[in-house]
Amino acid sequence: MNRRFSYRPIAGFLLLLILLSGCGKQISKRVSLWRNDKIPYGTWYAWHHLSYLFPKAEVQTTNSSPVTFYGMNEKGSAYIIIGHSVEPDEKELKAILNYAIAGNHVFVSALSIGQNMLDSFRLSASDAGPLFLRKDSLTLSLLHPDTYDSVSFSYPGLNAANYFTSLDSSVTTVLGKDFNGNANFVKLTYQQGGSVLLHLAPAAFTNFFLLHADNKHYYDLALSSLPDSVNTVWWDDYYRTHSNGVGNAERSNYSKLSVFLSNEVLRWVFWLSVLLFAIIYIFESKRKQRVLPVIKALNNTSLDFVKTVGRLYYQQKDNKNLAEKMAAHFLSHIRLRYHLPTAELTDDFVKRLSYKSGYSAGELEEIVRYISDLENKASVSDEELLAFNNKTEKFYKQT
Repeated sequence: MNRRFSYRPIAGFLLLLILLSGCGKQISKRVSLWRNDKIPYGTWYAWHHLSYLFPKAEVQTTNSSPVTFYGMNEKGSAYIIIGHSVEPDEKELKAILNYAIAGNHVFVSALSIGQNMLDSFRLSASDAGPLFLRKDSLTLSLLHPDTYDSVSFSYPGLNAANYFTSLDSSVTTVLGKDFNGNANFVKLTYQQGGSVLLHLAPAAFTNFFLLHADNKHYYDLALSSLPDSVNTVWWDDYYRTHSNGVGNAERSNYSKLSVFLSNEVLRWVFWLSVLLFAIIYIFESKRKQRVLPVIKALNNTSLDFVKTVGRLYYQQKDNKNLAEKMAAHFLSHIRLRYHLPTAELTDDFVKRLSYKSGYSAGELEEIVRYISDLENKASVSDEELLAFNNKTEKFYKQT
């Protein structure tokens, strides 16, 4: 069979599948959390509905560092940050705290929050871990501000959420939890009326989550924690576009391969290429593998000769002579295989032979003692001869 021709149908079929996979419109699985993205994991809905939740407030965006932005002398405004990672440095954290203390409100929703920020509020959070290793589906619950009942929401999309592992209940109010009952949404209030709200499930503000079933009420309830009296609502772009924002977060949560596989067409190409190479390997290995003939092991003619001579001496009842021949053969075997001198059969000889052969030192000692005493024996009984033979045969078989 022509080998080149045999693979053409397979290659053509795989190429057809690749072409067909790129024909339809693909759903983006990129987690951008960007306010202008209408993709499933963008935040277009959350951004454009702020004006409905705060009709009396002016809605603005800012790309300024908190050090400069929070330096503005204002009160009664709200600042919303939604991103993968919010990790302010010490100057930025100080600005955020001063902003809240002055009577303003900070709302942060991120998968990862900086340790310095968590320490400031006596909080600790679990390790977020890579998003691409998580199973889809997410269930969250919120405390209703009027009835104080727990209301649950869920969707079948990406589980981009985290939770707090510890908190100080004397200064922290729990507003929301995850499916397992772990707090993931808390509020801290200051005497001047300001507050800081920390939320660890940014997936809840994506288009996919909010447009699934009745989940838009989650958005309404979550942001109802901010007072209606705020005069300005700021939407943050700084932590999404700067060093502590989405760039670092995406690099930490996705490997190069996962980014490649996030594209539907490239994912088809990758897995079909793997399948093609697997098929080629299987067929090639079967064609080149030939049956190996069974080679019969050569008989140990010297051992057969010894056994034949042994039967001859045994028939003549010359037991001592036969035992001496067996002992000589045993010692010759030791010299040839283990390269040990047999002139002196001492305790040291027994230990070295046991170490090299892996055989029991106690049983070797019995064999050596019998060989040493053999010269002084006037005769050897059938029972002694058989016992000596059994011991040496056992040694040959096990070593």
